[in-house]
Amino acid sequence: MKAIVYSQNGLPINDPQSLYDTTLPTPQPGAHDLLVKIAAIAVNPVDTKVRNGAPTTQPRIVGWDATGTVEAVGESVTLFKPGDEVFYAGAIDRPGCYAEYGLVDERIAGHKPASLSYADAAALPLTSLTAWELLFDRLEVKEDENETLLIIGAGGGVGSILTQLASKLTRLRVIATASRPETADWVRELGAHDVIDHSKPLTEGLREIGLSGVRYVASLTHTDTHYQQIVEVLAPQGRLALIDDPETLDAMPLKRKAISLHWELMFTRSLFQTPDLVRQHEILENVRRLIDDGTLRTTRGDHYGTINAENLRRAHALIESHRARGKIVLEGF
Repeated sequence: MKAIVYSQNGLPINDPQSLYDTTLPTPQPGAHDLLVKIAAIAVNPVDTKVRNGAPTTQPRIVGWDATGTVEAVGESVTLFKPGDEVFYAGAIDRPGCYAEYGLVDERIAGHKPASLSYADAAALPLTSLTAWELLFDRLEVKEDENETLLIIGAGGGVGSILTQLASKLTRLRVIATASRPETADWVRELGAHDVIDHSKPLTEGLREIGLSGVRYVASLTHTDTHYQQIVEVLAPQGRLALIDDPETLDAMPLKRKAISLHWELMFTRSLFQTPDLVRQHEILENVRRLIDDGTLRTTRGDHYGTINAENLRRAHALIESHRARGKIVLEGF
């Protein structure tokens, strides 16, 4: 099968060897696996982090967002059959989706939304799972809570879904941060009730919309830059959830207000094969229904064309510039 891989981590993305085209054997499904013929993929910041930071002794396939058709199933599979259209993010400790075929455990895959094209559906799995888990599993938001949620970095992939979930499925007042006019317009379209500029003090932005603090904060990027302000704007007994990778994080400033700290990593359930692994299948099925009934919309941004090394290097370059809005997708081989 065709695949796009790296063999040496840390190469600059303009180096042809940072991602290159090759041919590898088609994988065979294990007991709970689906063998998927991949139709479209999306690119995430984790792809660039792994390519840059994870040494490998053999060509490694990255990529954790895919849609396609089930070609074969393992002997223990009960949720899918050959011919089903699926979408999934997969597991970080297995080969990714920059290839013609991929394996995914049925318990972390969902049926593709019927109303979306492959490319539009490919934009959804990783960010939908991350946003859903952050909002409902980590922060434990209740749908009828009349509280406030501040989303720092709302215009990115996870933020674009989290803004929709919070504004459509809960009674939260959703305050999004954005520093560029086009990003501010984007998050308003997705349902943010208010938008403040994270290049200015958060307290100032909240004060301008009549708030002195918030109950929940979802910090999706540059947590270390905003951390002191986050502690300041969180209400006593508030909750903070984050997904990025600050070099250090001192939890002591949270003590005085009894603020709880929550990490969200979408890959945790698959990495540790947790007893509730099938929860990710259930989340993706919920997302499918919400897409097909018009409650949620795809966050697809730019379409970068055919799945090949040249186009993926361009996509990684945009991700690394931190100027991507929505999700970059590629389609076909």
